[in-house]
Amino acid sequence: MEHIDLDVWKYSMNLVEDIYKLSSKFPDDERYGLTSQIRRAAISIPSNIAEGSGRKSDKELIQFISIALGSLTELETQYLIAIKLKYVDKNDGLMTLILKVKQLLLGFRNYLKRKG
Repeated sequence: MEHIDLDVWKYSMNLVEDIYKLSSKFPDDERYGLTSQIRRAAISIPSNIAEGSGRKSDKELIQFISIALGSLTELETQYLIAIKLKYVDKNDGLMTLILKVKQLLLGFRNYLKRKG
Protein backbone atom coordinates (compact mmCIF):
# COMPACT_ATOMS: atom_id res chain seq x y z
CA MET A 1 0.00 0.00 0.00
CA GLU A 2 1.23 3.49 -0.89
CA HIS A 3 1.72 5.93 1.96
CA ILE A 4 -0.71 8.39 0.35
CA ASP A 5 -3.46 5.77 0.80
CA LEU A 6 -2.91 5.51 4.57
CA ASP A 7 -5.36 7.35 6.82
CA VAL A 8 -2.56 8.08 9.28
CA TRP A 9 -0.61 9.87 6.53
CA LYS A 10 -3.70 11.83 5.41
CA TYR A 11 -4.52 12.97 8.94
CA SER A 12 -0.90 13.91 9.60
CA MET A 13 -0.89 16.01 6.41
CA ASN A 14 -3.96 17.85 7.74
CA LEU A 15 -2.08 18.37 10.99
CA VAL A 16 0.81 19.99 9.10
CA GLU A 17 -1.60 22.42 7.47
CA ASP A 18 -3.23 23.29 10.79
CA ILE A 19 0.15 23.79 12.50
CA TYR A 20 1.31 26.14 9.75
CA LYS A 21 -1.85 28.21 10.15
CA LEU A 22 -1.54 28.22 13.94
CA SER A 23 2.17 29.06 14.01
CA SER A 24 1.68 31.98 11.62
CA LYS A 25 0.10 33.73 14.65
CA PHE A 26 3.28 33.39 16.75
CA PRO A 27 5.32 36.56 17.37
CA ASP A 28 7.83 37.48 14.67
CA ASP A 29 10.73 37.03 17.09
CA GLU A 30 9.81 33.33 17.33
CA ARG A 31 10.38 32.78 13.59
CA TYR A 32 13.64 30.90 14.22
CA GLY A 33 12.55 29.48 17.57
CA LEU A 34 9.23 27.90 18.38
CA THR A 35 7.70 28.58 14.95
CA SER A 36 10.49 26.73 13.18
CA GLN A 37 10.54 23.87 15.69
CA ILE A 38 6.81 23.18 15.71
CA ARG A 39 6.69 23.26 11.91
CA ARG A 40 9.65 20.86 11.61
CA ALA A 41 8.03 18.48 14.09
CA ALA A 42 4.76 18.58 12.13
CA ILE A 43 6.48 17.97 8.78
CA SER A 44 8.44 15.09 10.28
CA ILE A 45 5.30 13.06 10.98
CA PRO A 46 4.00 12.43 7.42
CA SER A 47 7.57 12.48 6.10
CA ASN A 48 8.59 9.57 8.33
CA ILE A 49 5.43 7.66 7.48
CA ALA A 50 6.27 8.11 3.79
CA GLU A 51 9.93 7.19 4.21
CA GLY A 52 9.10 4.11 6.26
CA SER A 53 6.52 3.00 3.71
CA GLY A 54 9.17 3.17 1.02
CA ARG A 55 11.51 0.84 2.90
CA LYS A 56 11.95 -2.88 2.31
CA SER A 57 10.51 -4.31 5.50
CA ASP A 58 7.83 -3.86 8.12
CA LYS A 59 10.61 -3.74 10.72
CA GLU A 60 11.98 -0.59 9.09
CA LEU A 61 8.48 0.86 8.76
CA ILE A 62 7.87 0.28 12.48
CA GLN A 63 11.07 2.21 13.23
CA PHE A 64 9.90 5.18 11.15
CA ILE A 65 6.42 5.06 12.70
CA SER A 66 8.14 5.25 16.11
CA ILE A 67 10.09 8.31 14.94
CA ALA A 68 6.82 9.88 13.75
CA LEU A 69 5.34 9.23 17.21
CA GLY A 70 8.29 11.00 18.78
CA SER A 71 7.79 13.98 16.48
CA LEU A 72 4.08 14.06 17.33
CA THR A 73 4.86 14.10 21.05
CA GLU A 74 7.35 16.90 20.44
CA LEU A 75 4.73 18.84 18.46
CA GLU A 76 2.14 18.37 21.21
CA THR A 77 4.58 19.74 23.79
CA GLN A 78 5.44 22.73 21.60
CA TYR A 79 1.74 23.44 21.08
CA LEU A 80 1.18 23.39 24.85
CA ILE A 81 4.18 25.74 25.28
CA ALA A 82 2.63 28.15 22.74
CA ILE A 83 -0.60 28.14 24.77
CA LYS A 84 1.31 28.63 28.03
CA LEU A 85 3.18 31.59 26.53
CA LYS A 86 -0.17 32.98 25.31
CA TYR A 87 0.91 32.97 21.66
CA VAL A 88 -2.34 31.18 20.79
CA ASP A 89 -5.55 30.16 22.50
CA LYS A 90 -6.29 26.52 23.21
CA ASN A 91 -7.91 24.88 20.18
CA ASP A 92 -9.89 21.74 21.01
CA GLY A 93 -10.09 20.80 17.33
CA LEU A 94 -6.33 20.82 16.98
CA MET A 95 -5.84 18.79 20.16
CA THR A 96 -8.42 16.30 18.89
CA LEU A 97 -6.46 15.99 15.62
CA ILE A 98 -3.19 15.48 17.51
CA LEU A 99 -4.81 12.70 19.56
CA LYS A 100 -6.33 11.15 16.41
CA VAL A 101 -2.93 11.02 14.69
CA LYS A 102 -1.41 9.51 17.85
CA GLN A 103 -4.16 6.85 17.94
CA LEU A 104 -3.64 6.02 14.26
CA LEU A 105 0.15 5.82 14.61
CA LEU A 106 -0.09 3.52 17.64
CA GLY A 107 -2.71 1.37 15.92
CA PHE A 108 -0.65 1.10 12.74
CA ARG A 109 2.50 0.23 14.69
CA ASN A 110 0.64 -2.41 16.71
CA TYR A 111 -0.84 -3.89 13.53
CA LEU A 112 2.60 -4.14 11.95
CA LYS A 113 4.08 -5.76 15.06
CA ARG A 114 1.30 -8.40 15.20
CA LYS A 115 1.59 -9.03 11.47
CA GLY A 116 5.33 -9.65 11.68
